[in-house]
Amino acid sequence: MKICHVSMFYHPTFGGVEQVMYELAQRQLKEGHEVHVYCCDSDKDSRLKLKEEIIEGVHVHRLPYIARLSLNTFIWPSLLWKFKGNFDIVHTHVSGHLYISIIGLLSKIKKFKHIHTTHCPWTDASFRPKIIRPFLFLNDLIFNRFAFRMIDKVIAITPWELDMLQKFTTKEKIKVINNGMDSIFFKKITKNEFKKKNNIQEKNMVLFFGRLNPTKGPEMLAKAAINISKKRNDIAFVWVGPDEGKAEEVKQLIKPYKNMYYLGPLRGKDKIAEMYQAADMYVLPSYREGLPLTLFEAMASGLPIIASPVNGIPFEMKEPENGFFTSYGDIKAIEEKIILLIENKNVREQIKKNNEQKATKYDWDIIYQKYIDEYKKLIL
Repeated sequence: MKICHVSMFYHPTFGGVEQVMYELAQRQLKEGHEVHVYCCDSDKDSRLKLKEEIIEGVHVHRLPYIARLSLNTFIWPSLLWKFKGNFDIVHTHVSGHLYISIIGLLSKIKKFKHIHTTHCPWTDASFRPKIIRPFLFLNDLIFNRFAFRMIDKVIAITPWELDMLQKFTTKEKIKVINNGMDSIFFKKITKNEFKKKNNIQEKNMVLFFGRLNPTKGPEMLAKAAINISKKRNDIAFVWVGPDEGKAEEVKQLIKPYKNMYYLGPLRGKDKIAEMYQAADMYVLPSYREGLPLTLFEAMASGLPIIASPVNGIPFEMKEPENGFFTSYGDIKAIEEKIILLIENKNVREQIKKNNEQKATKYDWDIIYQKYIDEYKKLIL
């Protein structure tokens, strides 16, 4: 097959959507398919000079954007006339953007099949810049209804989305396929030097891994960490991930404390696996989530999880089997659950076994097969 993915960004941009595209593309290449990606020419921070390149076998086409509405929203209408090639399948990612409608129109003209993964972007306007709030309203009222009519198959990443999606398309068009994680996270590292490399001396380690974005609540963990650190100093609190608006706040909060570390972004699955295995638990204190890849990576790494029970998370994580839920912004609850896990090794060990077992069903090879089956149904 000749396959094309279309989204706002692609590698080297950090993000779960970009990683999903990468995982699918690499497996598609391995099976002998030709794979292309169309995206805008930004990495969220700056305009990328290289417009055409091949990244690990994937043909990447970056089109110039003409306007930026927010950190993650760029307008690049040239997709309409610069989209080239006779594709069997075009796979768009992240609902609510102009390029979904453009690919929908092109699918009718060029006669390719259009599959779309939502990536669960649905949230209220409180965390959105004011400039794009009118667009969110119009999306629900008009644009999403128009775009979804021209999609042949809609992939929801969590059942939480189903009621929302049925406002825009028919139930028969929707298929739920979860996100996944790489099998590298199951492999045990015998000589883990993550703490040594980052000069972390404390016995225990609590991890936040992800984009330091307002919706992910990294500052909530910082506030809980401060309360805990007033009582004990044997716990390291570690934030790893790129800044998307909250890094400075976190750095200012943790600055007086020697047991707190913001390490910035981290690349490389082997390094990320080492990071997870150095930790004692994973904390995801988000306001909203779709279905984060880190949830499954942490499970495969045997980590207990403390997370907000939002959007897709409660469909894949159960309490107390996989960890504990804390409401967004409930600093005291985060603090209590961290202490509970630190002080109860037996609880941690049981969750570790549960999570390692549960994670096996989220292997990317399994998830990929579900996607390729949907591709084949569309073109047969």
